Amino acid sequence: MNVLVTGGSRGIGLSIVKKMAALNHRVVYTYKNTPAPVELPNVTSYKLDLTEKKSCDDLYSYLSDNELMPNVLVNNAGVTCDKPFHKMTNDEWLSVINVNLISLFNITQPVFSHMRLNGFGRIINISSVNAHKGQFGQVNYCASKAGVLGFTKALALEGAAKGVTVNSISPGYTETDMINCISVDILNKIKKDIPTGRFATPDEIATLVCFLSSKDASYINGADYSINGALY
Repeated sequence: MNVLVTGGSRGIGLSIVKKMAALNHRVVYTYKNTPAPVELPNVTSYKLDLTEKKSCDDLYSYLSDNELMPNVLVNNAGVTCDKPFHKMTNDEWLSVINVNLISLFNITQPVFSHMRLNGFGRIINISSVNAHKGQFGQVNYCASKAGVLGFTKALALEGAAKGVTVNSISPGYTETDMINCISVDILNKIKKDIPTGRFATPDEIATLVCFLSSKDASYINGADYSINGALY
């Protein structure tokens, strides 16, 4: 199968790319600034600004020309810009909303139409535990990731009769660069609140992505999976 992963140069995205490639899928991943520091067989990188509609349209022209239109789309790219809401600027609000939520239209609509015509497709959207529970200083991030959940459920209804499934995954705190930006004291407090007593690994998220993209998951649609170590 052809697989497209947004934000695939590091963290959860890179683990998804590696696992998909290991299953002999042809994988294209997008990155904004720097591609992954590894080269893998059947894996292609593509520099992309998800917030620009034309940039996404150019990507799909490239994929179509190279017979790489995806059967599987993983909307993984995401950013944070943490600050208490009363101190947050309009730019800080939009910088997160545009990447985490608005860009879903740009990247998903063309491939969703393609999947409907082909009678098969898998779309997996990466949300967050904080879409469910909230987090101080992350109003922009939590709002964007909660939007991903609504996007998933509504789009699943539109794709179900055409063989297209749309599901989401809400990871808890995961060992990636994103949490490395958090101070050690706060990370230790977060870890104490996780019943499992540790953070998730990117591979644990990627394993579920691979299952949801398979034919074995054909009756799972509009669902959200929490991988959070029982942090609710």
